[in-house]
Amino acid sequence: MTTLRERKTYRKAVLRSLYGAIERNRPEVSGATLRDALRASDEDLAAACTYLVGEGLITVEWTSHKTPATVSLTHDGIRFMEEEEESGSGRSG
Repeated sequence: MTTLRERKTYRKAVLRSLYGAIERNRPEVSGATLRDALRASDEDLAAACTYLVGEGLITVEWTSHKTPATVSLTHDGIRFMEEEEESGSGRSG
């Protein structure tokens, strides 16, 4: 079971990875690529993504095994990350 701190760390990492992908002109990231980049378990990645979907920051296409197939930032997610970048705070849910 992951701690609250670990869950928040995964959420931040998901957002940062997706924001970086957009900067490289890649609006979608595969769940497997994201999982490997974050060194997260399927369960931890799914939990982070579920939370961020609930916040309206990302969209996810799910596999039949309830793991992310593709993940992308929403318009609100992009604005959130731009605000984080401008403020230099780097904090999120």
